[in-house]
Amino acid sequence: MTAAKVKASIHRVVDAYKSKLSNYPDDVFQITPPISGWSYSEVYSHIFDSSLLSLIAFEHAATGKGESKPTHFMVKLILLLGALPPAQKYKVPKRLEERVKKISKTEALDFILEFEKALDNNYPLLAHAKANSKTKHPRLGYLNAKQWLRFIEIHLKHHLQQLERIEKSFQA
Repeated sequence: MTAAKVKASIHRVVDAYKSKLSNYPDDVFQITPPISGWSYSEVYSHIFDSSLLSLIAFEHAATGKGESKPTHFMVKLILLLGALPPAQKYKVPKRLEERVKKISKTEALDFILEFEKALDNNYPLLAHAKANSKTKHPRLGYLNAKQWLRFIEIHLKHHLQQLERIEKSFQA
């Protein structure tokens, strides 16, 4: 998939987040769901905070501030297939988990808009990015700028599924 298609896909997924956000009742947004785990609020906090951090890693890789390290075969497969392997539950790295907080719907929308602006501002850097300039992901290892872009798309889609599970738990 081309980088332009990945970027377009990211914007479509972000639009889905915005649509869902507008449909969540204010009084439920920060409540721990019946299935336990994160509230809608905490999912939005995590996904857009980590996506902004991923864009920083993208920028460093794209501007040559990365290292020339290999990308693990399994990670290449994840990026090719466009999905994280099925698992019961992924453990968020501790330093990212500590950043998750309950935010308001207004703060969630502000996070989304900040991410979209950062994505659009940083995307042109990809045109001059070198494939061997990589920065480290906390779980996946070293990714170049194009791989970071694809990871952001995959990660956004993964948490969109989490929101759908939360929705179903409130409906049950």
